[in-house]
Amino acid sequence: MTKTVTLFGAAALAAGVLLSGCASTDTGTSGASATTPAVAAAASPTPAATTAAKISANTASESEIAAALKAAGVTSPERWAEEVVEYRPYEAGDTALNRLRQKLAKYNPGEDTMNKILAALRP
Repeated sequence: MTKTVTLFGAAALAAGVLLSGCASTDTGTSGASATTPAVAAAASPTPAATTAAKISANTASESEIAAALKAAGVTSPERWAEEVVEYRPYEAGDTALNRLRQKLAKYNPGEDTMNKILAALRP
């Protein structure tokens, strides 16, 4: 009986060592600390990843504005980019782009579209 328990214990110990060796990627650090930064990075996106940078309504090209509007989820971004360029220049102090809002309002873009356009741009 003692031999059976000892043999069983040795087999269990060997299996544990083998399994822990298989689970390790052995890059010089422990498996837990090697995966923790990747998990933390994936769980908490950076502010840059969650909010796109605004582009200048005054200096960006029409295609750059269209790309920014498309990224913001604006429908027909090329059309709206053309309108943004048409009404240049915008005063640097008008950070809310009120003049652009007034000019675009005549096309009845809808509140959601207007907000997306203005959120993607700065003077």
